[in-house]
Amino acid sequence: MSVMSSPVEFLELLAREAAAVEFEGPLIAARSAGLPAERLAELEQAKTVALRVRALLERRRRRESELSGLYDTVSDLAGLRDLDEVLRAIVHRARHLLGADVAYMTLNDAERGDTYMRVTDGSVSAQFQRLRLPMGAGLGGLVAQSGAPYVTANYPQDERFHHTREIDAGVGEEGLVAILGVPLRLGSTSIGVLYAANRTARPFAREEVALLLSLAAHAAVAIDTARLLAETRAALEELSSANTTIRAHSSSVERAAAAHDRMTALVLRGGGVEDVAAAVTDVLGGALLALDAEGRRLAQVGEIDEPDRAEIVEAVAASRTEGRSVRRGVLWYAAVVAGAENLGVLVLRPEGEPADADQRILERAALVTALLLLFRRTVAEAEGRVRGELLDDLIARPLRDPDALRGRARRLGVELDAPHVLVAVGDDAIAATGSARQRVLSWATTYASTRGGLAAARDGRVALMLPGQDAGGSARAVARDLSRITGRPVTAGASGPSTGPDSLAAAFREADRCLTALGALGRSGQGASSAELGFVGLLLGAVDDGGDADVSRFLTATIGPVIDYDARRGTALVRTLEAYFGVGGSLARAAEQLHVHVNTVTQRLERVGQLLGVDWQRPDRALEVQLALRLHRLRTPG
Repeated sequence: MSVMSSPVEFLELLAREAAAVEFEGPLIAARSAGLPAERLAELEQAKTVALRVRALLERRRRRESELSGLYDTVSDLAGLRDLDEVLRAIVHRARHLLGADVAYMTLNDAERGDTYMRVTDGSVSAQFQRLRLPMGAGLGGLVAQSGAPYVTANYPQDERFHHTREIDAGVGEEGLVAILGVPLRLGSTSIGVLYAANRTARPFAREEVALLLSLAAHAAVAIDTARLLAETRAALEELSSANTTIRAHSSSVERAAAAHDRMTALVLRGGGVEDVAAAVTDVLGGALLALDAEGRRLAQVGEIDEPDRAEIVEAVAASRTEGRSVRRGVLWYAAVVAGAENLGVLVLRPEGEPADADQRILERAALVTALLLLFRRTVAEAEGRVRGELLDDLIARPLRDPDALRGRARRLGVELDAPHVLVAVGDDAIAATGSARQRVLSWATTYASTRGGLAAARDGRVALMLPGQDAGGSARAVARDLSRITGRPVTAGASGPSTGPDSLAAAFREADRCLTALGALGRSGQGASSAELGFVGLLLGAVDDGGDADVSRFLTATIGPVIDYDARRGTALVRTLEAYFGVGGSLARAAEQLHVHVNTVTQRLERVGQLLGVDWQRPDRALEVQLALRLHRLRTPG
C-alpha cells in the first residue's frame, strides 16, 4: 500500500491546512485502488479524527484572532493619541472578528436627545452614514435608551422594534438584514451603541454578543480616556504657556518641565497616587500628603503632620472656589476635583517659598491625581457591578442554575459552599441621594470584596454576603464602620451562617426581617443577628413560616382592645399610640404630629388606659405595646 492510501496523508493535509473537502481524497483513492473494507474503515476513522483536529485548530485560530484583536485594542488604548483612529480600529476589528458585512458605532447626543452615526466600516450608503436615531426608535435607538444588547436575524420583518421611515430607508439602502447592537457604557450611563450587521438573514451566537460587548467596553473606555486626556493635555499646555511667560525664572521652568514629563508619563503608564506624590516632592522638595474626600490617607512622601480636619475642609472649599492652590500657614492645599465632585486634596509642605510655577505644578498634580482616581474608580465599579449582579442573582427567587452561579463565584474568588452570613443594611444608610448613596454602595462593595464576599443594592437595602459564621458580629461591624463613614447611625440585621447557593435567598429575607425587628425595638443604629433577637426573631420568623396565629394571639393580648375600639367607633387610638411613642412620650409633639389639641391626645391616652389597664406605660408593657404596634402596622400596610 502506498503512503497516499494511508492515514499519514491526513496528517499531511492537516500540516498544509487543506480545505475540509480535500480530506475525502484519500478515501476516494483507496476505493479506486480496491482496498479491502477493513482498510477503508480505518481510513474513514482516520479522516473523522483528522477533521475533528482540523475543527479544533480552526476554533483555536479563531479564538487567537479574537484575543489578538482585543489585545490590539488594549494596545491602542495604552497609546491613545487620536480618538477617531482608535474608534475606527475598534469598529473595523468588530467587523473582521464577527465576519460581518458592516460594523458601525453611534453616540448619544444629550442636547438633541437622540443618537447619531459616529464611525462605519463596510458601509456603502451615504444616507445610512448620516442616520440619526431617536431614543427608543429602531434597534439602535432601543439599545441606546435601555442600555441592553439587542439582536435580530431579520430587522425589516422584526416587529419588536419601532420602525420609522427614515431609519428603514437608511437600513434598506444599505441592504442590512441581520443586526446586533450592544451598548457603550460608562458606569451606569449608556453613551452609544456598537453594531455588527449582515446583508443576509443570520443569527448571532452568544459568543459573538460577548465579543462585541468586550469591544464596546474598550470603545467606551477610549472615549472617556480621550476626554480625560484632553483635559490633562489642556492643563499641561496651559502650564507650558505659563513657562514661556516666566522664562527668566529658569529654575522654575526646569522644575515645571520635569513635572510635566513625569506626570504625563504617569498618566500614560497608569501610575498611582503614590507616584504623583513622589514626582511632586522630587521636583519641588519638601513633603506631600494626599487625602481622599473622606480624609483617609492615599499617599505620603516625607514628614508632614496631618492638618486639622476643619482646616482641610475650609482649604479645599477655598481651593475649589478660586480654582487654584491656596496657602494656610506653612502648608499649600490643592483640591482634587472632577467636575463638581470632590475627590480629595493634596497638602504640600515646601522647603522654601514656592514660585507661581511651583504652585502650578501642585495644581497639575491635583488634576492628574483626579484622573488616576477616576481610572481606579472605573475599574472598581466594573468589578463591583459583576460582584453585585452575582449576589442579586443569588438572593433572587427562584434560584436558577446553582452550578452556573458556583462557577461565576469561583471566578471572583468566592466559594459559595463555604459558610457565609447575610447582612442587610437599612434605609438609614442609603437615604441620601447622588454621590452619598453611591459612596455607601462603593464602601460595601470594597468591604465585602476585601473579605472574599459580595455586596449589592436591592429593594432599598444594601445586602452583604460575608464569609464566616458570626452573623451578629458581622452585623455590628458593618453598622459601626458604615455609621462612621456616613456620619449617621446605621442599622444592620444579619442571619446565618448559610452554606450553598440554595440557602442564601432565605438567609437574606431573614436578615431583612431582623433589620425590621431592630427598628421596631428602637435599636436603630445597631447591628444584631436574628438569633440574638430572641422572642422578636422567633415572632418574625413565625410570620414568614406560617405561624401567623401566634402573632395574632400576641396582638390580641397586647393591643387587641384598642384595635377593636378603633374598628367599632372609627377612632384613631392606634395612630395616637404610634405618634406618642414615636416622639418619645411627648404629648405636645404627638399633638403637633397628629394635628390635634394636646387635650385630645390626653383624652385618647386615658381611653387607652381604660382599655389596656393603668399600667400600660410601665417599661416592660410599653415595650410589648410598641412591638405589637409595629407588627400590626407591618401586617396591615397603608
